[in-house]
Amino acid sequence: MRPISLRVNGKTHRLELQPETVLLFILRNDLSLNGPKYGCGLGECGACTVLVDGVAARSCCIPVGIVQGREITTLEGLGTPANPHPVQAAFIAEQGAQCGYCLNGMIMTVTALLRRDPHPAEPAIAEALRYNLCRCGAHVEIMRAALRAAAEA
Repeated sequence: MRPISLRVNGKTHRLELQPETVLLFILRNDLSLNGPKYGCGLGECGACTVLVDGVAARSCCIPVGIVQGREITTLEGLGTPANPHPVQAAFIAEQGAQCGYCLNGMIMTVTALLRRDPHPAEPAIAEALRYNLCRCGAHVEIMRAALRAAAEA
């Protein structure tokens, strides 16, 4: 164990951790942030996606030692129920979820995309989301939500 400083959603947290502990476990278990979900544990489904310095990253396979001193943003750090982030608002307006398990990854991925490219075309959105799995079949609504967020950006 060693002291590790993590900057999450604009707040600095000092924790005693093993540097190889996966970020997802710290976010959920130590910081009580439930936006990122445990899906596959292999970085393949996207349910655990967070932003690290504004870039979408799979928190289930990132050791905390690697992200020390970097800005980590979870779903909870984007907006609030009273004032949702524009991407969150677009997903709400377009009903871009069924069970909601993939929603964290979809929203975080679209947010990262819009930071890189504020007005992506549909093929760019599809490419960005291609590694986020949704088993419910809400793909049409998810794409509409992403297009709406891009149009309103």
